[in-house]
Amino acid sequence: MTFSPVVELRRYAMQPGRRDDLIDLFDREFLETQEGAGMTVIGQFRDLGDVDSFVWLRGFSDMAARRAALTAFYGGPVWARFRDQANATMASSDNVFLLRPVRAGAGFADDGRERPGPGATGQPDGFVAAVTCHLAGPADDRLIARFDAEAAPALAAAGMPVIATFVTEAAENTFPRLPVRAGENVLVFFCRMAAPDAAGLRAVIDRHLTGPVEVAVLQPTARSRLR
Repeated sequence: MTFSPVVELRRYAMQPGRRDDLIDLFDREFLETQEGAGMTVIGQFRDLGDVDSFVWLRGFSDMAARRAALTAFYGGPVWARFRDQANATMASSDNVFLLRPVRAGAGFADDGRERPGPGATGQPDGFVAAVTCHLAGPADDRLIARFDAEAAPALAAAGMPVIATFVTEAAENTFPRLPVRAGENVLVFFCRMAAPDAAGLRAVIDRHLTGPVEVAVLQPTARSRLR
């Protein structure tokens, strides 16, 4: 079983020094309440390469469900109560890719682990890398097959196994109140890492992938489901 055929990769540029303020609020108020509106909060992270960047992932069963869930949450009492507090921490929140798994089973696996409960503290073991490959056009079967045959095995051999692979979801944004990066084509994959080795990850990527590639090494928050 995998999480969510539709996934948002959301990267927020924070006001200087305000990332942990948002994380505290997010982990306390925006997990169960978003999921109660019909979406899945897959994970939330500190970007180790940028002290003022907060990255998170949420998923939906389809685009219609996305519209319904976002309408319910952003029109509901929890967001009304905390939106000014949340927005005050952010410089921008529109760096968002709408994604779909490259195939059935290529999304994030639901391994049955429970999310740490409210009030959880401490640092989870391990890290997650998010790698965004910018493409000239939509990802095709040949590109995906090459990634599966070359890059993914090389990453696994280096101790950084790929845990999910996505491409751009080209459907129209069903909740335009929250903009996404439309008209861009990407291949995005996620790896697990025992240690935050951005240089080692980049070395493997550079041997097997071409074109503009963004690498973010992410540290899960105390209540992140994905870790």
